[in-house]
Amino acid sequence: MDYSTFGRHVTMDVWGIPFQKLNDCKLLEQYLVQSARKCGATVLASRIHQFEPQGATVFVLLSESHLSIHTYPEKGYAAIDCYTCGRTVDPTKAVQYLIEKLKPTRYSGKLLLRGMDKIEVENW
Repeated sequence: MDYSTFGRHVTMDVWGIPFQKLNDCKLLEQYLVQSARKCGATVLASRIHQFEPQGATVFVLLSESHLSIHTYPEKGYAAIDCYTCGRTVDPTKAVQYLIEKLKPTRYSGKLLLRGMDKIEVENW
């Protein structure tokens, strides 16, 4: 079977999120799993880590690749990353769902089109 190397990779920085939301691993895991399902991805596993005195990393392994968030609650900031292989799962839908749930006051991101002769970048 021949597989396509095409993939979409969204990187997003979000600011202005309440400390409690960014420091709650279980809530973040719930949001990431829901966002993966919303965009049509297949969740294989998830892993969470709570940092001391604050901060969290949540990683969701997808059949199509991955979705992750790393938080800095004391700064109201989080870094979101979603990469999906192929054309059937749209990572922008997953990240948009996370933005709706986290409700940042501002955000900035990039959409990278990967697996072609060169990486194409779009601001998002």
